[in-house]
Amino acid sequence: MIQQLSSAPRLILRARLEPTVGSTFQPTGFPNLGPAEFERPVRVDGRVEMRSALLIESVQSMANRLEERGWDRAAQAPARPLRRLPYVEVRDPEGEFLTSSRLEPHRLAGAYIKNARLEDKDVQQWMIERLRVREGLPLEWPAIYAGIFELDPLSLVHGVFFSDPAWSRFGNPKVRRAVAATVEAHDVQPVVSGGVKRDDVRPEVGEGRGAAEGYGFVPFGRTEYAAGEIILSAVIDLAQIRGYGLEPPRTELLILISLWELASLLEGPLRLRTACDLTPVQVRIDTPAGLQLPAAAELAAQIEAIDPGTEREGAWSVVWK
Repeated sequence: MIQQLSSAPRLILRARLEPTVGSTFQPTGFPNLGPAEFERPVRVDGRVEMRSALLIESVQSMANRLEERGWDRAAQAPARPLRRLPYVEVRDPEGEFLTSSRLEPHRLAGAYIKNARLEDKDVQQWMIERLRVREGLPLEWPAIYAGIFELDPLSLVHGVFFSDPAWSRFGNPKVRRAVAATVEAHDVQPVVSGGVKRDDVRPEVGEGRGAAEGYGFVPFGRTEYAAGEIILSAVIDLAQIRGYGLEPPRTELLILISLWELASLLEGPLRLRTACDLTPVQVRIDTPAGLQLPAAAELAAQIEAIDPGTEREGAWSVVWK
């Protein structure tokens, strides 16, 4: 499949999803906003109509879900296909695992990483040296991309922004996401229902024993949604990945990891929330036309077969101060 993608600027995938149980699903909620309802433009007979829609998973939330495919939380280590690749793990002074560049929201630029130490060196200064950024000179992007790959290749897949003031005199290097995805519901209608929290022990309430304390019968309402269709859309920016200027095996590796994350996500349970359990019923690659997404196991085998040629296999272990 890599050969078929050699000249394509991007890969665009769409998957049709359906609720696993019933016809309704629980929407995502945003503080002070509630469900992310909107109207989307649909072209009908040469004119544009606005139709109801709902954002089920945002780009940033989907990035988290894709990254989760590559992390074994039980072992607090990368999933098997990625275990040979370098990453930064953070431990406390007693050696207990805290987090890693695969878990931190800002990856290599995460707070627990930049405020840690590697042996006798400040990690932030160590990274500045590794990425070969120099004060008063333009950013040397090939060296930056190569340096990031040596620290954690997945930061070139999901992006990283060294926005800390300590980096300001070096230009604050930023790599945008090479993989983006969302889940939207189209032609939606709210489904209003309700329930009650029961108290069969002492249903009567009294002083210090009311709803605020968790006692008594408490009725509640809830709003779920039904939709004409639910679509997961994803794009891999192949031109961006090739633009890193890495050696061909490393470029191929980043593309395979991106494909593997998508395949692994779509093959696994898509239970996004308690009452938002979705099942893929159709997966297709729109661009380039005529391709099919390989199985996750096939992609994993191809990932493991590539020698990344990195200085470090596995974790760079740093200590949080």
